[in-house]
Amino acid sequence: MLDLDTHIGVHADALRLRSQRAELLANNLANADTPNFKARDLDFRAALAAAGHAQAGGGLSLSTTQGRHVAAPGDNAGPGGALRYREPLAPALDGNTVDVQVEQASFAENAVRYQATLTFINSRLRGLMTAITGQ
Repeated sequence: MLDLDTHIGVHADALRLRSQRAELLANNLANADTPNFKARDLDFRAALAAAGHAQAGGGLSLSTTQGRHVAAPGDNAGPGGALRYREPLAPALDGNTVDVQVEQASFAENAVRYQATLTFINSRLRGLMTAITGQ
């Protein structure tokens, strides 16, 4: 029996994470003029590693039992603790950390990578359909 998740592999998680990153970047751009807004981004590699780790069945889980303990790597908000605040290149006087050009470039790069992931998944499914139908 064929497991579709195994056939597509990590690309389904990558597509989901690219979509989440696009939402974050669009939110940053929408709030470019909002005072004290802090731009956020997704550490894609960390999130994808966490998604793969979760599918594999986990491993060791860390927890803090006292307030002085060092936080576990997955304690940040977001997928696998990969949600981060963006460090501003030139902070604005109103406290906003959104750099529109950086956000637009990140959004464009993410869109290209999203499309590439879709293309790869499509080719994998096309190959599977060819194997099933024999054409």
